[in-house]
Amino acid sequence: MDTEHNTVQTTLGFALRTFGAGPLPVLVDLIYDTRDPFAVVAAFHSGRGTVHWIFARDLLADGLLGPTGEGDLRISPATDPALVLVELTTPDGAAVLEAPAQELAEFLDRTYQEVPVGEEHEWFDFDTELAKLAEY
Repeated sequence: MDTEHNTVQTTLGFALRTFGAGPLPVLVDLIYDTRDPFAVVAAFHSGRGTVHWIFARDLLADGLLGPTGEGDLRISPATDPALVLVELTTPDGAAVLEAPAQELAEFLDRTYQEVPVGEEHEWFDFDTELAKLAEY
């Protein structure tokens, strides 16, 4: 596509649910790059560094409305309508985080201004993505 590529980024305060104590704050950078129009990157900042998760933009959008996801990432509305639950699972453990629903929706709206739903294929460079896979 001949259109200039852009990045949409925001930093949100999530809260890590813990047993026996209140939620712990976790800063999360959400990044959307039009070069990879189907994906969102979440960079979780913890005491041990930054952990990056890449997942479908649709997964985040669907999780605002109802439970979605399989495997290592699940997103669903919380009992409190102001929150969304983000469940991460790895071989080393699992975490449940609370995220602000309104701020997630605003981030998604900004991504849709860059690449509307249904137009992702027009921005996706298959040859570039295939070359990235060949590097591994």
